[in-house]
Amino acid sequence: MNVTLNLLLVTVGFVLLIKGADLLVNGASSLAKRFNVSDIAIGLTIVAMGTSAPELVVNIISGTVVSPKGTHDVVFGNIIGSNIFNIFLILGVSSVIYPLTVQRNALWKEIPYSLVATVIFFLLVNDKMIGLGDTNQLGIFDGVLLLIMFSLFLLYIFLNLQRNPDDSELIEDIVIMPVWKTVIFVVFGIAGLTIGGRMIVDNAVSIAKAFHVSEKLIGLTILAAGTSLPELATSAVAAFQKKSDLAVGNIVGSNIFNLLLVIGITAIVHNPIIYNPVLNTDLVIVMIGTFMLFIFMFTFKQYKLDRSEGLIYLLGFFAYMFYLFTRL
Repeated sequence: MNVTLNLLLVTVGFVLLIKGADLLVNGASSLAKRFNVSDIAIGLTIVAMGTSAPELVVNIISGTVVSPKGTHDVVFGNIIGSNIFNIFLILGVSSVIYPLTVQRNALWKEIPYSLVATVIFFLLVNDKMIGLGDTNQLGIFDGVLLLIMFSLFLLYIFLNLQRNPDDSELIEDIVIMPVWKTVIFVVFGIAGLTIGGRMIVDNAVSIAKAFHVSEKLIGLTILAAGTSLPELATSAVAAFQKKSDLAVGNIVGSNIFNLLLVIGITAIVHNPIIYNPVLNTDLVIVMIGTFMLFIFMFTFKQYKLDRSEGLIYLLGFFAYMFYLFTRL
């Protein structure tokens, strides 16, 4: 397959992603309104799970995506890189499009839980650092622990599904569609996101391999960017539609899903997966970005990610990319 065809398929993938994101946002919003569920709750569950599907697909079949024997750098680089893209690039772009309001529950519970999940993940993969082994790896026990944490997160969400979205002024603008139409929008939206993301990843990797790019760099950049495109498309569309709860919930939920569900399942399927401590710097950047989101809620306008703060995120993203390419 030549590079020109790869580029064409990448373009088709983008089209599927954007349309899929639009369908999913509208379908999920309609579902939230029909059952009196807040945008943030839907964003943290249905939308986040749908847009995290590419990360799960890529990690489970990473052996066929990059090399016949698979590569652990790609598995971890995909997830860590995706979370960096989510926080710095996607939140930055979305908040520049339209300032994002964050509910108090998200500020005091979901964002801190995302930070705690990242810290625990950091400890689990650094066995040598904390003196629990001679090899840095993620085994079945670690995977089960991550899945238990994910289950607790889902339990919390479902126990709070009926919380009153009193800070969402635009909830009345959501159109309730017939059930059959809502189901079609959600199903086709998730399908478009998954298929489009996979087309982009597969063909981007083919292009990268043609230019002899390292697998570690593929994981942290091309695969991370490709599998984060659903989050970017979904959050950007939500921001354009001024559904800021959905945009923020999508990112926070996706990061939690990536670290707990995707890596948890991957650790069980590919037991064990060896971790390269070089990625610790990137993990710390995820922690910093998540903590920044918490701090930004108390600067300028409270409980809102302003355009100026979005620009700070974007500058941080470009600085990280410069660091990444000079490091690798």
